[in-house]
Amino acid sequence: MTDITRPVLPPLPVPAPQDDALFVDSIARGFRVLSAFHGASGPLSLGEIATLSGLTKSAVQRIVHTLRQQGYLRRDPADRGYLPGLRLLDHALDYQRLNPEIARVLPVLMELRAATGERVDFSLRDDLRLVYALRFQSKRGFYAASLIGTSVPLYCTAGGRAVLSRLPEDEAASVIARSSLVPYSSPTLTDPAAIMARVAEAREAGFAIAEEQIVAGEIALGVPVLDEAGRPIGAIHVAGSLAEWDADSFARNFAPLAMTAAGSLNRG
Repeated sequence: MTDITRPVLPPLPVPAPQDDALFVDSIARGFRVLSAFHGASGPLSLGEIATLSGLTKSAVQRIVHTLRQQGYLRRDPADRGYLPGLRLLDHALDYQRLNPEIARVLPVLMELRAATGERVDFSLRDDLRLVYALRFQSKRGFYAASLIGTSVPLYCTAGGRAVLSRLPEDEAASVIARSSLVPYSSPTLTDPAAIMARVAEAREAGFAIAEEQIVAGEIALGVPVLDEAGRPIGAIHVAGSLAEWDADSFARNFAPLAMTAAGSLNRG
């Protein structure tokens, strides 16, 4: 299996409406600078940060200096630009340890990993994408599949289609219409009607299957996790290799386990 080559980028922070007296624009600009690193392949210069953030170079220079002094940015050792700083990990840790959903899912996901022997993940929905919050690797683990915070689109992933299957049909269609629908691999479905057909299959089965939609050679199964109102907040995923499984055998072996795991977490 190969690595993900086109990351799904979260949106940049946007300016507040002019009548929002509580909005602190300088803080938003700081987050725009930090968000410039989404999808970066290496250090960024001040000019590159300005281009990616949509801010002026003079504003970026001041913000970068401040963030560097606070430990949220660092200078590249080869002096080629700037990189995220270590203190950003403190906030990732705070999110995980203070999020009650992650605390509830952790033991369930560990049990599912032991039962399947395959990679298992838990992701949370953020509008058009899923963000991986917990990941347990299999013997075939690879770098991108180990990173917390990696995001994938709803329209072409097993977890995403599982989430869409628990939304009203018109809402699911709206999500697909607002998505970029770019192909990650040659088998990636980008036709809205074909995607909605897979969503309908997931609604009927209670789980979704996706083959090579993002990663070559990978098959994945997704089951939605629901809140008190029956709305999907995220998904549990089981992922394996097409060298070992076909869709029918993968679903037969792992759908009952994943659905039981998700069912123990559903609040509805």
